[in-house]
Amino acid sequence: MKFDVLIIGGGAAGMSCALVLGSAKSKTYAKDKNIGIVMHQKASALDGALFNNVLGLSPGTTGKELLKHGIRQLSQTYPHVVQIQKEKVFEVTKTNSGFQVITNKNTYVAKIVVIAVGPSNLFNIKGLEDFVMPHKKLPAAKNRIQLRNNDHFIEEGLYVAGVLAGWRSQFATAAGSGAHVATDILTLWNNGQTAMVHDSESK
Repeated sequence: MKFDVLIIGGGAAGMSCALVLGSAKSKTYAKDKNIGIVMHQKASALDGALFNNVLGLSPGTTGKELLKHGIRQLSQTYPHVVQIQKEKVFEVTKTNSGFQVITNKNTYVAKIVVIAVGPSNLFNIKGLEDFVMPHKKLPAAKNRIQLRNNDHFIEEGLYVAGVLAGWRSQFATAAGSGAHVATDILTLWNNGQTAMVHDSESK
């Protein structure tokens, strides 16, 4: 299957990126784009989370509830975004036209890839090893890593979002990072003209 952008990771950063990209469907520069997300959240950091300090979330919301809600929100609001469930990415390889993404079940082709998985030192996606470095903002004792990047940009067609981009592990920060990457991609699709998607109430 071929994608214009394939997001790897279904946590705060990955789903936020997918939601913003999905919301641009009505824009001329994005209407024909194929967007996919490998949910890849078997061992999500959100599993044990409890949210009392996130704007817009009811105090007491759990990470597990949020993951379920996010999947439902994405599928109901932007069903054209392909959700790839129960697959784990093993390898990301650069090609002449973008990237080849190999999972435990399938092989995908994408022009743009966004890496939005957790910052565990067990990170083992083949093809990305050269970008791995110690995390700059988390305590060294935690043995967390990030991918070398410049404002989320790793190299042409390859982005990183969330804590793996070097941000602290705060939910709102990770979600904002994913949205940031999405607007960078939309801007790219819009021939370099700044692109954002704002919904508004009907008047």
